[in-house]
Amino acid sequence: MPGQKIETGHTDIIHDVSMDYYGKRVASASSDATIKINSVNSQHLATLTGHNGPVWQAVWAHPKFGSLLASCSYDGTVIIWKEGNLNNWTPAHTFNDHKSSVNSIAWAPHELGLCLACGSSDGNISVHTARSDGGWDTTKIDQAHPVGVTSITWAPSMEPGLLIGSGSFDPVQKLASGGNDNLVKIWKFFNGEWKLDCVSALKMHTDLVRDVAWAPNLGLPRSTIASGSQDGKVVIWTGEKEGEQWKGKVLNDFNAPVWRVSWSLTGNLLAVASGDNNVTLWKEAVDGEWQQVTSVE
Repeated sequence: MPGQKIETGHTDIIHDVSMDYYGKRVASASSDATIKINSVNSQHLATLTGHNGPVWQAVWAHPKFGSLLASCSYDGTVIIWKEGNLNNWTPAHTFNDHKSSVNSIAWAPHELGLCLACGSSDGNISVHTARSDGGWDTTKIDQAHPVGVTSITWAPSMEPGLLIGSGSFDPVQKLASGGNDNLVKIWKFFNGEWKLDCVSALKMHTDLVRDVAWAPNLGLPRSTIASGSQDGKVVIWTGEKEGEQWKGKVLNDFNAPVWRVSWSLTGNLLAVASGDNNVTLWKEAVDGEWQQVTSVE
């Protein structure tokens, strides 16, 4: 399938693009301090202005909560945007919890409700959960990575090994974060507060972690996280049992900074965007080794 170009209309570097749930619209975040929404056939639909600095990420909420988009910026704010009439977006809420750049945001699995995690250069992670009265409750992980949080990802809401449709289950609230300290950390929400979920941080990178992505598990008996780093490596982390130390394995050394790692919906393909201007797709073979399936031109 050939690539399709979308003219965004941005006047500066684009830091993030994300497609809505139905694959019809693309939101892009840029250093020009705007978020642009375009259809996949390049029709410009909206420009969202409200940040006072580069916008690092723009992420769509699950449609069960309506048409919502969250964005985070160098200006230290996170804005929740709500679509009223078609393509008419207004800021519904602004979070000012962080003292410096908010580098990464992620919506929780929809089973946990409308819930957004935010990681900042101030070292803290904030988690905002919408209440039925329209307000928000906030929990924090203070100094999660004291020298700065770079990336954040939610665990699937189902424990590893549970099959979809297997009856009622208590949703899991877990996060993984990456930081300027070269570490990946895993957090669990328990008894009203966030705690480190495993004995120690995951250490294999030799430079800052640019991105972390928790794989969908779809009934598999283990949890999997991918991390990409400035050191050029992607590490695949696997956790077999609750509370046990995770095992890390280098997927590949790209010899260029790794900007982004992203799983397919079934969790069996990993896309890697690296500083050599390539996007490559990887799959785990039967013997547990990771192989490059293709590259995206």
